[in-house]
Amino acid sequence: MDTDNGKKSTSRGRATNAREAVVSEVSSWQGVTVHDHRFGGVELRLGRRELGHLHPRFADLPFPRRIRDELVAAGRAKPHHILPRTGWVTVPMESTADIRGVIELFRLNYDRTAC
Repeated sequence: MDTDNGKKSTSRGRATNAREAVVSEVSSWQGVTVHDHRFGGVELRLGRRELGHLHPRFADLPFPRRIRDELVAAGRAKPHHILPRTGWVTVPMESTADIRGVIELFRLNYDRTAC
């Protein structure tokens, strides 16, 4: 598959680059720390609160159920892949637009938590 710069890339390489792009941006925000997630992947926290975590090809983020319902209705996220009846959402990280969307959702969580 071609990347944005026209070079060939593997699926694993794209997944690593997506995760690195999100971690690089979100961890630059004041107070955000990076941790290993208990089920694998990378977890981003503000204080003791998890903002979300990253798997190789998707992100999982916790929201109040009302916000989760709005995000799903707007097409910005999907119900969580394992816990669909909770406030958690799952968001793919397949394209540059997906990565931007994931960062926006982390920012939404950050702004809610930082207040």
